[in-house]
Amino acid sequence: MNDKELRTLVERMIVDLMGQAPTPQVKGADYVPLESEGVTRAWEQSVAAGAMLPDISEIDLRRQYLIENPRNGAAFQDLKLKTPARIGVGRAGARYKTVTMLRVRADHAAAQDSCFSLVDEEFVKRNQFVPVQTLCGDKDEYLTRPDKGRRFDQENQAIIQKTLGRNPRVALVVGDGLSSAAIEANAEDCIESVKAGLKSFGIDTPDILFIKFCRVGASDHIGELTGAEVVCMLVGERPGLVTAESMSAYITYKPYIGIPESKRTVISNIHRQGTTAVEAGAHIAELIKTMLEKKASGIDLK
Repeated sequence: MNDKELRTLVERMIVDLMGQAPTPQVKGADYVPLESEGVTRAWEQSVAAGAMLPDISEIDLRRQYLIENPRNGAAFQDLKLKTPARIGVGRAGARYKTVTMLRVRADHAAAQDSCFSLVDEEFVKRNQFVPVQTLCGDKDEYLTRPDKGRRFDQENQAIIQKTLGRNPRVALVVGDGLSSAAIEANAEDCIESVKAGLKSFGIDTPDILFIKFCRVGASDHIGELTGAEVVCMLVGERPGLVTAESMSAYITYKPYIGIPESKRTVISNIHRQGTTAVEAGAHIAELIKTMLEKKASGIDLK
């Protein structure tokens, strides 16, 4: 007896036992879950009344404490104020509570959106950045070919050289990286803070580049093309479940293609819940001044 004959026999037995016709099978693609009339009516009434569901992403994870009957809830809540980690979220049986599960899904969706979206062109124009693009043609190629995100074609090389000139002391560049949201949230304030700090030290900077489909290694190609003494790149970090708006600064003294990663100095977690953009900018300016004096960066910087 083959599978088809066995299935037919089972269906016939069920019909005989239940005294009813077999329920027709439904393809997954055609399945539409039934919705209670009461639920539908309540939803329509809330929409008509102008009511809105609360935005679950607005919950402050540092203050969300879901443990029932804690032994020392006050001490645990004080601990939670120091980290956005998902601790003290309770459970429903062996699983997360619904609010926790929904928040994880919301944060994951925000991370995906940030990773696959592009920095708004109006943002680039408003800040008077000079746009260039790496060898990547689109986001898919950028995500699957990191090597292409580190190099420029001849046309973009010419724009870089014209913008930065030859042997600038400091080259400031902004790259979209893996989070467009991080750049739009932090780059503007951070750049202004860096420029103000450098100006107070008597250090001038040329126009600022914006690099589309940018990897950190693009700064090495810029160093070779221009002979810049220091290249400072602001770039969107890989988004996670705590925030999709985290930016980093990679600062390198005399970068060149093939330079070891250990030669870079990095300031990470630049966002409103971490190191704020203005504070990071002031620190970056101080670091650049030190690098120019010490002629070193990364592990060589004492």
